[in-house]
Amino acid sequence: MLQFLKYVLATLVGLVLFSILSVFVLLGIASIAGSGSSDVVIEENSILKLDLNKSFTEHDNKTNPFSDLGGPFVNTEVVGVVQLKEALTKAKADSKIKGIYLKANSPSAGWAVLEEVRAALNDFKKSGKFVYAYGETYSEQGYYLSSMADKVYVNPAGGIDFNGLNAEYEFYKGTFDKLDIKPVVFRVGNYKSAVEPFLRENMSDENREQTRSFLNSIYNQVLAEISESRGVSVPELKTVADSLQAYEPQDALKHKLVTNVGYYDEFESAIRKNLKLKEDDKLKYVGLSKYLKTSDDSKAPNTDNKIAVIIAQGDIVDGDNDSDNQIASEKMAAEIRKARKDKNVKAIVLRINSPGGSGLASEVMWREIQKAKEQKPIIASMSTYAASGGYYMAMGCNKIVAQPTTITGSIGVFSLFFRVDEFTKNKLGITFDRVNTNAHSDYPTLTREMDEFEKNRFQKSTDRFYEVFTAKAAQGRKMPVEKLRAIAGGRVWSGLEGKQNGLVDELGGLEKAIQIAASEAKLKAGEYRVRYPAKKDFYQTLFDTAEDEQEARVMLATFGDLVPYVQKLKKLQTLNGIQARLPYEVRIR
Repeated sequence: MLQFLKYVLATLVGLVLFSILSVFVLLGIASIAGSGSSDVVIEENSILKLDLNKSFTEHDNKTNPFSDLGGPFVNTEVVGVVQLKEALTKAKADSKIKGIYLKANSPSAGWAVLEEVRAALNDFKKSGKFVYAYGETYSEQGYYLSSMADKVYVNPAGGIDFNGLNAEYEFYKGTFDKLDIKPVVFRVGNYKSAVEPFLRENMSDENREQTRSFLNSIYNQVLAEISESRGVSVPELKTVADSLQAYEPQDALKHKLVTNVGYYDEFESAIRKNLKLKEDDKLKYVGLSKYLKTSDDSKAPNTDNKIAVIIAQGDIVDGDNDSDNQIASEKMAAEIRKARKDKNVKAIVLRINSPGGSGLASEVMWREIQKAKEQKPIIASMSTYAASGGYYMAMGCNKIVAQPTTITGSIGVFSLFFRVDEFTKNKLGITFDRVNTNAHSDYPTLTREMDEFEKNRFQKSTDRFYEVFTAKAAQGRKMPVEKLRAIAGGRVWSGLEGKQNGLVDELGGLEKAIQIAASEAKLKAGEYRVRYPAKKDFYQTLFDTAEDEQEARVMLATFGDLVPYVQKLKKLQTLNGIQARLPYEVRIR
């Protein structure tokens, strides 16, 4: 027994020592990688290889000094839209970069983000350099992005998922019925469908109407851009989609959706031919992360004037949570306040990618936006989503810029609770009893039904917040409140629809918003610099990543294939109080 304990103790000590040694080795590698990052040299006749089959984020603020080492050290998860567009701008003027190999079979991004990236790729093509795309298969999003390429290759055994868009919602009423959990809902607006997953087993007529409207708006924009790139009319594209003809590579070629049906070696041969290389010459690819480390020959304007870009990405929550996927009101308010007080910051661009969230948090940030607006221009730039609480932030800005495919509006509120007393009694055998000093000492509670007086009080609070929301939206949009409420009621709109009904000022991406901010601040090109959020240092990135990976492993080991559903149920914990958010989750594919 003692011998066994001795071996166990020795093993534990060994593991600890190995862990400590591993940390020092990683830090040493980081130091080496970091010191050599400025020595990256691009060879002549290089091709920028863009692997976009990843998740996208607005701004990649994490530092990865291991990216050049390959293998497990490469961050394969995230593409920063800001960094990607910076690389394309630099490559456009870089004489050593002759073209782009676009690998975008199935990018994980919203339509507005893809629209912005697609526009940047089209701008790159103005240099006269080529963009060639290759895919064994293409998703709807992947084909939309790749369709702008000079040559679009698809594998002979592959195909294109080109059959139109669909928006799918999940409904949980049946689950809660089985568990004897009773949702208690207070809402304002016929279109405020965020609570429908808990009350219904299918979409309401109002929700179906608004979804059909914004989905068709997005789809028509997508088809118009594909039509322009491929020289195929929109009606013909719809016929191909309806008949599922793009699934067969030869049919996709016949209808001009692709330029070539071929294998990867044939694709590379086409690149060699473009570069006038021999068939056995090696192609010089350079990846995005490596290219971003090259020295930038372009000189930043010699001025202290700045336009600050503040990224607001994720669900809106109360407090100062430091998550990359949430907009914490105190933290965001502090960021806006910092930019307001910085005398060198002449204008602010608020980049919003959010379906909304806490009504209180939205109000806190709106106030800080108003304070900033008193001293300098602040422009809202909408990404994939800027709805409900996301719109609450935008409506306080001087102007709002959105992509045609942005999902916005949803000006409405709801409150959501879950009565669990029947669940705990019937499923767990737990019951509750209480003693109160006043008639409503336990209000609101999850372990008994509210009486009519309490329900009326909560509905009044929800109604009051809706009145505040719509009044401030009308004020920000400079329209009568009656007109604003006619397009509110929780209804969701596309960015194009928002421009048509007055919820949006201009159509365009982040650059358009920056240009408007400069104009509002009376700054000309060359008279300002753009300041993006600072990157986290290596140590922050290392420990953040380790924490995220540990949580993911625990979730996977505990719940297996049920992880996505557990994460959605976990999100319910953030739905406290009055909420201004989109339908609980909508997937557009």
